[in-house]
Amino acid sequence: MAQFTEKEKIIINSNTLNTPFKVLSVYNEEEEIQLRTKSEDIDIDVDSILLNTLIERMKVTLDEEMGVGLAAPQVGIMKNIFLFVRIDLPDEPVAVAINPRILNHADKLICFDGDGCLSVPGQSGDSMRYPWIEVEYINEKGELIREKLYGHSRQDNFVAVIFQHEFDHLQGILYTDKLCEDQ
Repeated sequence: MAQFTEKEKIIINSNTLNTPFKVLSVYNEEEEIQLRTKSEDIDIDVDSILLNTLIERMKVTLDEEMGVGLAAPQVGIMKNIFLFVRIDLPDEPVAVAINPRILNHADKLICFDGDGCLSVPGQSGDSMRYPWIEVEYINEKGELIREKLYGHSRQDNFVAVIFQHEFDHLQGILYTDKLCEDQ
């Protein structure tokens, strides 16, 4: 478990709570190197002003960018935390996943149509994903959440794909690394 580095503290505190972070892009060589670096679990203190500031600014960034997920490495914070839109739970639109794990998954992969990424602007592609996953993470209240997420269709529900996509960011993996074979 790690604490925020001095550089990360500066990024987190660089502006007000209502100011979105800059999203790193693969089109910048230095930023792509960071996006392809594995992040680390964070020592959780739900009362931490830094952690709460990070989460609030990530929410503002997600909203501003009109995305369905955002991982901390995408904003220069190399810790295992991401946001994902709960399109399967309309009353809980955005969830925070701290130190997430994928515990189990379907035996077969599917080709998810139209995966995209805020760090790969202007592009999309079909990626290989599991149609369901069993996950574990700590939410922003410090509660351990264990659940099975389903969904791999843009027409219905693709929350399982969102979770996998954001989890990949924590491993330094981009959706472009998982394109279906016919692309």
